[in-house]
Amino acid sequence: MSRFGSRTRVTTYTSAWMPTGDMVSPPSSVEYLVIAGGGGGGNYGGGGGAGGYRSSVSGENSGGGASAESALAVTAGVSLTVTVGAGGAAGTTATNDKSASQGANSVFSTITSEGGGAGGNNASTGGQNGAAGGSGGGGSNQNATGTGGAGTANQGYGGGNAAGSIGGANVNGGGGGAGAVGDAGQATVKPGNGGVGVASSITGSSVTRAGGGGGGKGGSVDVPAGTGSGGTGGGGNMGVAGSVNTGGGGGGGVAGNGAAGGSGIVIIRYADTFALASATTGSPTQTTTGGYHIYEFTASGSITF
Repeated sequence: MSRFGSRTRVTTYTSAWMPTGDMVSPPSSVEYLVIAGGGGGGNYGGGGGAGGYRSSVSGENSGGGASAESALAVTAGVSLTVTVGAGGAAGTTATNDKSASQGANSVFSTITSEGGGAGGNNASTGGQNGAAGGSGGGGSNQNATGTGGAGTANQGYGGGNAAGSIGGANVNGGGGGAGAVGDAGQATVKPGNGGVGVASSITGSSVTRAGGGGGGKGGSVDVPAGTGSGGTGGGGNMGVAGSVNTGGGGGGGVAGNGAAGGSGIVIIRYADTFALASATTGSPTQTTTGGYHIYEFTASGSITF
């Protein structure tokens, strides 16, 4: 106390976080980007669909052309589960009918993104349809033409259809992406490209994620396979895998095996005028930049505000 009689303020902290100065409150809501694992590409088959894409970042889209969702309300002291979905397995040549698999879902609290649909296999019994998912897998062809799988509303687009057997080549469809439908196989003997992904600046710089995998081809005609779009989906050339932690679809196989889908990711942010999370598990990367606290989960865990 000074000689003029002014009072000295004493601040008592009872929580796990102890900032300097006045008490800093936890947030009441947070923004998120939740992307599921991408689907695997088919054996001589269609490209895998991208993992479902859900975003609440203002001014950015969710997958499937949807507007951003509402921020998620959170309660201080309540642990929220974070699950990062794995990419789907590729179709293989172990047996000609071995199917690729769907990507796994990613989850943040009540927000679930659906795993990407698998690309259809070039099966001995006929072409397979691409599987439905966050974005749908591309169709495959052998003796019968497979159709692309459906995407999930507000998460991603459908896969492309196979074109049929043209000039000795099986021309397969590309997997759907978060930003566009996968291309159909073309009558010019060109397998379909994967649908494009969606760009987000939730971490401060623009990154495109959740592109579909390119369609593969089979047969004696030497033509290039479809490519993964958006820089993140698996390219069809030699069955390139979807990029890790982007939810990209796996490419369809050219001379046999397809490729695996890429794993998903969960990113959370809120204004840095609020306190940092009181606890996390799963070792997320935490940064504070551009006026936001940002938590980037590349593996499953939890967060408590």
